[in-house]
Amino acid sequence: MASAFLTEMVFTFLLLMVVLGATSRKASAGFAPLAIGLCVTLIHLVTIPVTNTSVNPARSTGPAVFVGGLALQQLWLFWIAPLLGAALAGLANRFTEDNT
Repeated sequence: MASAFLTEMVFTFLLLMVVLGATSRKASAGFAPLAIGLCVTLIHLVTIPVTNTSVNPARSTGPAVFVGGLALQQLWLFWIAPLLGAALAGLANRFTEDNT
């Protein structure tokens, strides 16, 4: 369970850092969709064997509600880990972004 939590948190952090970097004012215009798409592809290729990939709490909630049981019991992981990863990415972006 710890590896799933860490995987979801780290890869959500990575995705949000790519999104924030690709959409910043200093980024080259027009490349954000490519960077974000390639990042999402990488995340899914790496994390499907570990957690079946969520990186999006809403994507996990629907199937868990329909499946029930163990899926609902594990749903907290697919909400808390991505939210924590996103919050850490937001904080990291504030400290790494050049505000000039």
